[in-house]
Amino acid sequence: MARVHVESYGCPRNRVDGEIMEALLVSAGHDVTERWEEAEYVVVNTCAVKDPTERKMIRRIRELLDSGKRVIVTGCLVHVNQDVIDPRVSGILGVKSLDRIADAVSLAERGGKLISVEGWRERNVDKLELPRLWRDGVAFVVPISEGCLNACTYCATRFARGVLKSYRPELIVKWVRDALTRGYREIILSSEDTGCYGFDIGTNLAELLDEITAIEGDFRVRVGMMNPNHVIRFLDDLIEAYQNEKVYRFLHLPVQSGDDDVLRRMGRNYTVEEFEGIVGAFRRKIRDLNLNTDIIVGFPGESEEAFRNTVELVKRVKPDKINVSRYSPRPGTLAAKWKQLPGWLIKERSRELHRLRLAVAYEINRTYVGRTVEVLVHGEGKKGGVEGRTHNYKEIIIIERNPEQDLRPGEFHVVTVRRATATYLLG
Repeated sequence: MARVHVESYGCPRNRVDGEIMEALLVSAGHDVTERWEEAEYVVVNTCAVKDPTERKMIRRIRELLDSGKRVIVTGCLVHVNQDVIDPRVSGILGVKSLDRIADAVSLAERGGKLISVEGWRERNVDKLELPRLWRDGVAFVVPISEGCLNACTYCATRFARGVLKSYRPELIVKWVRDALTRGYREIILSSEDTGCYGFDIGTNLAELLDEITAIEGDFRVRVGMMNPNHVIRFLDDLIEAYQNEKVYRFLHLPVQSGDDDVLRRMGRNYTVEEFEGIVGAFRRKIRDLNLNTDIIVGFPGESEEAFRNTVELVKRVKPDKINVSRYSPRPGTLAAKWKQLPGWLIKERSRELHRLRLAVAYEINRTYVGRTVEVLVHGEGKKGGVEGRTHNYKEIIIIERNPEQDLRPGEFHVVTVRRATATYLLG
């Protein structure tokens, strides 16, 4: 049997796929190690959402091969741009073929090479029925669906994940119960788009949240990214579900652009006004809403006026956090065929928006100084102190505490905010 290391890149959803493969490898008798240096085989579970990410994947695969490791490639890159994968790899599996990971390793040990990519759309793998490797921790990611219902002109991820497949509510609830039984206290609901969960099986995210929050126990639920065009369909019910104290007051609602013409070219199927309407409706009902959004800078056809519209939207809405991405064309997408903006201009706009987002975030975080908040302790922080999450999922580093106070991971504590930065609080 082989010694295998699995390393996953990208979204939480991809990391879940990595844990599933680890469990399948262990079940098949292979030895899974957390250190790649100790492994004979390294499974690189790739991300390909952006061009820089793709280049990072290519470098990592080459680096492992050059060091003498045998590499099996899985994840989104397999579907988005398989031609760039080094031919020396020992196997290639698509995102719906991860249940064959043990077969891939066994075949490679016999000198073969399993490539399972074609026909993936016909494979109906329900990943919640597969095992996962459990690790100690506070937060546990539960995938609720795979794929989406959008057709954004810039996105290549949909080539990998396909059309929406929602997992059955009873399976999701079972995973949540199992996680809570094992000591997890934060449940992260993950998907390519949580906003369209259940549309294919006659339910929706609000109903799922009601089922999860009905579970007994003191825990918190963080809802992953949701697209505005789907949220509109059940907005009132979703806001009502968010009012449950077990749901973090955290909303990840990507706008991508503050200009309606750019949004149409992106294929986003909502307007700036609709985005602002959703935010306003949430803020009227959910106090201390932590609004996160995504913005793509330099999309083909983004005029100076369009970019200014985006800047003004940020000033009006004031999101707590903005994930700013520089547009990069992805293989097979419609937008890749259009005239591209010069790189220098994209960088210039990105830097301006980055400065603005930090200023807005700091302005918001300063308002928490002096306040007392409930915090779920996660553990020792990378920045020192003890890291935790507030009632609305803001990161807080506890640096001042009673020496006799033992802040254990998974416990809830009341903390006074002493200082603030643009990216986290200090208590």
